[in-house]
Amino acid sequence: MSIHAHPDDQDFTLAGTLAKWARAGCDIVSVCITSGDAGSNDPIHHGAYKSTLAKIREAEQRAANEVLGVKQTVFLGYPDGELEATLPLRKDLTRVLRTHRPDVVLTGNPDGWFYGNEYVNHPDHRAAAQAACAAVFPSSGTRLIFADLLDEGLEPHNVKRLYVHGVEKPNTWVDIAETLELKLEALKKHVSQVGNEEIDKMIREWAEEEGRDGGMAFAEAFLVMMLEKEEDRG
Repeated sequence: MSIHAHPDDQDFTLAGTLAKWARAGCDIVSVCITSGDAGSNDPIHHGAYKSTLAKIREAEQRAANEVLGVKQTVFLGYPDGELEATLPLRKDLTRVLRTHRPDVVLTGNPDGWFYGNEYVNHPDHRAAAQAACAAVFPSSGTRLIFADLLDEGLEPHNVKRLYVHGVEKPNTWVDIAETLELKLEALKKHVSQVGNEEIDKMIREWAEEEGRDGGMAFAEAFLVMMLEKEEDRG
């Protein structure tokens, strides 16, 4: 399960990994907490355009997921640009986790503020990651946290691995040489957000940079938390 704030977040960061796992037969759920309804600075757009933009961006994410082989897409409908790591959000994510019961969750870095000297991380990204990590542990696997979810038939579920991207000290590198083109194709489905001019060059440079430390031509790097060891499963 991939959990991110906006449509296109996962495709910039870890789409190569998702495509690789989908090719290997994994069932993948993509969760967008918002529908990206604030993703325009065009002066001709105003408040009434937000609902239209949300529909556009949802369609773009579904198209991108189809490229990657991701079969399920979930939108939670939170307002874009106003996201906070609240208890209601954590509960909604806990509900999604207990419903779909993934072995692995991929999300961003809740502590990631600054990347290089030109990019301040969007606060929605940090809020989404913080809520996702807290939902993974302890909320999803603890029976008496959000106990009313039991009345919905949602039993606790323990996620086995948590993959966090955008960290300074990753411990795992996924080789995406065979799926880099799919990542680029998926990104270009986000027509409302992404121009084609520089995107190929930028994504290839990012993948080369992340691959360098892992001894790979192109990679995506993660901090992987081993929440359940093989022996724990008996």
